[in-house]
Amino acid sequence: MGRTTIGIVLNGVTGRMGYRQHLVRSLLAIREQGGLALPDGRRLWPEPILVGRSEAKLREIAERHGLTEWTTDLRAALARPDVQIYFDSQVTAQREKALKLAIEAGKHIYTEKPTAEDLSGAIELARLADEAGIKHGAVQDKLFLPGLRKLDRLVKAGFFGRILSVRGEFGYWVFEGDWQAAQRPSWNYRAADGGGITVDMFPHWHYVLEQIFGRVAAVTAHVTTHIPQRWDEAGERYDATADDAAYGIFEIERPGQSGRIVAQINSSWSVRVYRDELVEFQVDGTEGSAVAGLRNCRIQHRAATPKPVWNPDLPATEDFRSQWQVVPDNEEFDNAFKAQWELFLRHVVADEPYSWDLWSGARGVQLAELGLASARDGRRIEIPALDGEPAR
Repeated sequence: MGRTTIGIVLNGVTGRMGYRQHLVRSLLAIREQGGLALPDGRRLWPEPILVGRSEAKLREIAERHGLTEWTTDLRAALARPDVQIYFDSQVTAQREKALKLAIEAGKHIYTEKPTAEDLSGAIELARLADEAGIKHGAVQDKLFLPGLRKLDRLVKAGFFGRILSVRGEFGYWVFEGDWQAAQRPSWNYRAADGGGITVDMFPHWHYVLEQIFGRVAAVTAHVTTHIPQRWDEAGERYDATADDAAYGIFEIERPGQSGRIVAQINSSWSVRVYRDELVEFQVDGTEGSAVAGLRNCRIQHRAATPKPVWNPDLPATEDFRSQWQVVPDNEEFDNAFKAQWELFLRHVVADEPYSWDLWSGARGVQLAELGLASARDGRRIEIPALDGEPAR
């Protein structure tokens, strides 16, 4: 069978995530493997059209990778008949307007999260996409990481018995930018530009919890700005108006299990790392426990659980970490972003099932919005169903 080309507009490719993960490690990696195999034997060949605000940056990226299609005119790119998919990895404040233009142009939508700045905008995008009859997806990359895929495997196998709790730790120290350059762009710390760790990370935690454990039914959160002043890319000091740490408690309803699972997840750009990976989740159940990071996963079964005794008067003699068993890979794990891109492309071209859509993205925005409301009002909030979401 032959090769089928699919035009994909990539907006925001000059940014770190858009360039590194979505262009280089996903679409160009698919091309390097000879295209994406389709069920009918054809090979799907992604043809990126780069879009951004800087002609110089776009030209440099295109020349670096032997690409010829780039423009600063989004409307012109969307008007091209050879374009079928629009992808957005811009700053959050610019995303909703661009996605609406793509929907109006009849293009299938794939987008980074959060899908919009607020819940009403996220719901409207999902509704408009449904009404236009296009296919749509939101990036949920962490589900495809090796550590979380192993964790999901354990859950599906019933390893934990009745799941009791989830504890997550995410974050690292982002330098203030004065004597050492920051690892994240300055807009992340300005609320007016869509910054803040709650709106950034709560959508991630939502799909991780929902897809692996069950429906997120309630949230209690405390958010804060630990570092009130930072220095931007030009070395100018500015006020950090967005939160840089969020401490959340999420209640999860798991089908077939009585009682809610309690998930506690700390997210911080103001914490120094003393753990094996930048994010780790510990899951405890009646039959066993697991600790999963980005790549690794360790387990301790009920039958192999030691019996420590609290005695602060004596030094600990047990090596607690050595009492856990490593979960083997048992398969090759591809780049998480590339894995989801391949699923979405097959969804568009071969109509294969796909559940990580704009409605799922809207539920993530909802959790972030309600988390901020919980922190502001000092209360626990039950999470309602989204208005207008179709039954599944």
